[in-house]
Amino acid sequence: MGAIVRQSGLPPEYFERYDESDDRLFYLYPRLTAHIDELACCAVTQLIREELPNGGCLLDLMSSYVSHLPTDIPLTRVVGLGLNEEELRLNRQLHEYVIHDLNENPQLPFADATFDGVICTVSVQYMTRPVEVFADVARILKPGGPFIVTFSNRCFPSKAVRVWLATNDRQHMELVRYYFELAGGFEQIRCLDRSPHHWLSDPLYAVVGRRVV
Repeated sequence: MGAIVRQSGLPPEYFERYDESDDRLFYLYPRLTAHIDELACCAVTQLIREELPNGGCLLDLMSSYVSHLPTDIPLTRVVGLGLNEEELRLNRQLHEYVIHDLNENPQLPFADATFDGVICTVSVQYMTRPVEVFADVARILKPGGPFIVTFSNRCFPSKAVRVWLATNDRQHMELVRYYFELAGGFEQIRCLDRSPHHWLSDPLYAVVGRRVV
């Protein structure tokens, strides 16, 4: 585990997984599907609409073939970062993409204060070095820029970290909030339940923090 995680008080075994094989092998073949249902996808889009500034540059962290971005917000540049090139290539909302394994290297390949906003949609449960990733997100965000982390109760259990599988939805929100706090560089950290319709759709939760001004 990285030094930041070791010093955070979170035991390294929290971030172990059933399948510790190379993540690039797991994501070798594209999965051209949304991982939450339509109502939950709409809830993601609405939250992004509320939190993102108009215009500017956006990073879609751990991106796939769909980014759930609202079409009524003009964005000058949208960059996707993920592991499957075909998924990223087919994502019509991306202007460009980068193949990068955050679990192998949590250092993001971008300059300081590059982005006006960063999103991570239904993927935080797969981060084995989340505090280091969150700290680097703070580095590449412009002051005041939001980091919007959304998640549901769905995952690939073999690749989700142990602490995620051992906790419930409410505890997931507190865990992600803790990542923000340990990483530093964020303020106005909020836990949100944006589930569109309990029992009739997938739940949707979010933690949003803003880069310290």
